[in-house]
Amino acid sequence: MELLSSNRCFDGEHRRYRHRSQVLDCEMIFAVYLPPQARKQPVPVLYWLSGLTCTDENFMQKAGAQKRAAELGMAIVCPDTSPRGVDLPGEDDSYDFGSGAGFYVNATQQPWARHYRMYDYVVSELPALVEAELPVSDQRSVSGHSMGGHGALIAALKNPGRYKSVSAFAPICHPTACPWGQKAFLGYLGDDQETWAEYDATLLIPEARERLPLLIDQGTADQFLEEQLHPESLAEACETAHHHVTLRMHSGYDHSYFFIASFIDEHLDHHAKALGLR
Repeated sequence: MELLSSNRCFDGEHRRYRHRSQVLDCEMIFAVYLPPQARKQPVPVLYWLSGLTCTDENFMQKAGAQKRAAELGMAIVCPDTSPRGVDLPGEDDSYDFGSGAGFYVNATQQPWARHYRMYDYVVSELPALVEAELPVSDQRSVSGHSMGGHGALIAALKNPGRYKSVSAFAPICHPTACPWGQKAFLGYLGDDQETWAEYDATLLIPEARERLPLLIDQGTADQFLEEQLHPESLAEACETAHHHVTLRMHSGYDHSYFFIASFIDEHLDHHAKALGLR
């Protein structure tokens, strides 16, 4: 790993690293916040998955999570949202497909299959690297926003025992039934909708082998709520399958990082309890 930058923050340290990803076959950048406790012993990690158009920088600069993470003794790892600079035709043509829009799936369609394997990257490769090279433990939680909320939900639902807890802000809950998800899945996975279902949280709930409680925050003034996000579909699936979900609807909040910053401490506390930090 190549250290790109380091900043002191709440007596901890924010770092950016570059490394060669074997899974994605390209150079990748990720960020990590190490709380002050990491100087004495390995600390548990919250993996944060960001939304469309984001890099590792959006959450770290806008969410205001470091203060509470420092108090709790929790590291935060924030990967990028897609491969970058792999020069695939059309990868920079739109905000919701290609660069900045990996959708946390393993692409099977060409030319995307060689590089766009973000599911394997965030679930397996990046945690293995972080746990081998940094003062963190193998105690993990996962959270995210929008496309990243979708990523967090499927990562937890598809990998029983891997995470201690999961939460999401305004996640894409039913991607097979919304324009963002349909565009991404068709492009990355082809037209076999059985394959699409493997990356849809609402469709994964009935067969989930682990029942981690889901904490989801959603703003009522979110401009994408009705067309893209469908939290009611996930809630209905959870009710039918008796899978615990806490869906909190917040009046007047939109899809922005102002919304995330307003409630991030509560999510960190949720994960801290599961990680044994509270």
